[in-house]
Amino acid sequence: MNAITKTDLSAIDPEDIGTNPTNGPTFEEIVEARLSRRSLFKAGVGTASTALLGSMALAACGGGGDGTPAPAPTPAPTPAPTPAPAGITLSFNPVAKSLADVVSVPAGYTASVMYRLGDPLATGVAAYANDGTDAAATYAQRAGDHFDGMEYFGMNASGQYDRNSSTRGLLVMNHEAITPAYLHPTGQTIVAGVRTVADEVLKEFFVHGVSVVEVNRSGAGAWSYNQGSTFNRRVHTLTEIDLSGPARGNAAMVTKFSPTGTRTRGTVNNCAHGYTPWHTYLACEENWAGYFRRVAATDNPNRSAKEVASFTRYGVAGTGRELWATVTPDTATDLYGRWRAEVTGATATDDYRNVANTYGWCVEIDPFNPTSVPKKRTAMGRKAQEGAWLGPVVAGQPLVWYMGDDSQNEYIYKYVSNAVWDPADATRGVAAGDKYLDDGKLYAARFNADGTGTWLELRFGTNNITAAYAGYAFADQTDVLINARHAADAAGATRMDRPEWAGVNPANGEIYVTLTNNSSRTFTNTDPANPRYYDNVATNGTITRGNRNGHVIRMAESAGVGGTAMRWDVYLFGARANAPASTNISQLTANNDFSSPDGLWFSNATPGLLWLQTDDGAYTDVTNCMMLAAVPGRVGDGGARTITNTNTAVTPNTTATQGSFVGTAATDSNLRRFLVGPSNCEITGITESPDGTAIFVNIQHPGEATVPLADFATNTFTSYWPYSSDASAIADTTVLANRRRPRSATVVITKNGGGKVAV
Repeated sequence: MNAITKTDLSAIDPEDIGTNPTNGPTFEEIVEARLSRRSLFKAGVGTASTALLGSMALAACGGGGDGTPAPAPTPAPTPAPTPAPAGITLSFNPVAKSLADVVSVPAGYTASVMYRLGDPLATGVAAYANDGTDAAATYAQRAGDHFDGMEYFGMNASGQYDRNSSTRGLLVMNHEAITPAYLHPTGQTIVAGVRTVADEVLKEFFVHGVSVVEVNRSGAGAWSYNQGSTFNRRVHTLTEIDLSGPARGNAAMVTKFSPTGTRTRGTVNNCAHGYTPWHTYLACEENWAGYFRRVAATDNPNRSAKEVASFTRYGVAGTGRELWATVTPDTATDLYGRWRAEVTGATATDDYRNVANTYGWCVEIDPFNPTSVPKKRTAMGRKAQEGAWLGPVVAGQPLVWYMGDDSQNEYIYKYVSNAVWDPADATRGVAAGDKYLDDGKLYAARFNADGTGTWLELRFGTNNITAAYAGYAFADQTDVLINARHAADAAGATRMDRPEWAGVNPANGEIYVTLTNNSSRTFTNTDPANPRYYDNVATNGTITRGNRNGHVIRMAESAGVGGTAMRWDVYLFGARANAPASTNISQLTANNDFSSPDGLWFSNATPGLLWLQTDDGAYTDVTNCMMLAAVPGRVGDGGARTITNTNTAVTPNTTATQGSFVGTAATDSNLRRFLVGPSNCEITGITESPDGTAIFVNIQHPGEATVPLADFATNTFTSYWPYSSDASAIADTTVLANRRRPRSATVVITKNGGGKVAV
């Protein structure tokens, strides 16, 4: 792992920097936040304001720059509060916060490791050595790294989709990124900024992407994966993928690999996910921009003003976060040079100047057809695509997917199909995707101070999205989709505190989105939907300011999924339990306090049961990342309230107040901590068996704080999970002597004696 320098932005994920040119943080602030949070991946701090809340949270809205009180908003008309669905009772005792290197679950539950980094996916592939010596080519048939969003697809004995099968299924999951220190004998080999061992880079190509793996439950109730299943598959950075929808064949998609602009190679940095009612999987490309080499100082003179504006808005600049483009000599198929997004030839068919335009999309994969070609669905818009979550599926009505753009000050989107749902399409695979995902309308959300909101259509010729827009001169609708961020800027969408996962409550159709944090919120630039500015005080007295702990916003469509009006509030605020009431607005206790909500998922087996997962660096002085179970209410079940923000960064202190809508406070009965992960991990990715008796949860990058390569001399790491929590491994003196390297993995959680999880 290279040390971060102050000359190369590519060493830091775009989500931590932000490319929305409004009140962004300084580079020094980002470096400090990143190094203080975690060594290898994702940083970020939050900042400022007051907000609109909902059931379980209280809200705050942005204060004025002069510290004078802002007028309280007039609450929008809302329906009478509706109680949580009858019969949902959280039946477990809360798990305590913990810094232990184990997965902690409630008494009466068992968490079993099922599928790990490097596990073989085909007969004849050797067991994982886990010492950096496994041959690079074998990783094309092994589990990838950094397990993230995933979906369970039930399967019958004939190998077809079965929505009720809780004994056999296909588990499809993203492999977001890598912890390179553990993949190679002593980390990456880098000499003077150049990758000198091609096989190391080839290994990294394979461990990104997506796994499709068959899983089975035995008669005794234990889950395992089937190494020899013909359904097992890896989609990675070398997989050929079709470009589908409006951008297919566009001049901006032309590369040396695809002179017609109809194909690309690979998918990368797949974070959260989505699925379709025809039982395919959507892998979503999040921090793709940082992988490409594009040195602006030398490439910009060869670019048009529009190209530079596009690169700048998406953060395509630098030497590339893993330096993949630096390997020489290259192959005849440009295995390494295809990561160089620079002008090097006479035309676009001679180089990869446009390759970055072929990333940032939702990628549809058919898990039931291992030979099918994945498709990047360009009608859904290009962004740092966190995920795409399906809304209500009703015959005769359009389909909708809700999406977050995971970077500071980015937007919440929805995509609505022009075709209305025909249940006969449920068996058509990706052909159904051609019908619903290649033709639709894209919207970005604007949140008003009175608790209403508007979905702004991102369509050429409307909402300021024209050739005359100062930020980017749009040419046509395809240009709008390729540059969706610019379009949302032009339309005036609301800049959010890093939109992460979304989910739709099957009990009432309301939409929830996690906003994990935002280091560029300040005392003066908060707004109703992103309202807090406060001091986050660590146990050692260190203070970081802003909305460091994040919040969850929720929305209710006012005129169906195809409408443009909605209502909203803030459902829940993250905070330390001992924080002041002005910060701990949701009144969290030691049993449910948390920071930086990231993963969010609603159970289908128990409609109305919500799961929240964290990816945190602001509370890790007290606890590892966690997962909580919740029983939410609905939009409008709280009331209006005045919130006070205090700016302690100046002398004397200043305060600002703003009215907001506030939900009911969290209690131990409607929000409880269910799981705490091992050291340095992120909890991300959750799905369930259809009967609700098993949940699958991903543990990402345990031990990633191990950076100095000298640690390999003594095999001393900051985590040894999953070995640290495996009774047989702990008893094995060989394992202890080898101090085995930590591995991302999927755990299966079941209730002892059977029954639905959590209720």
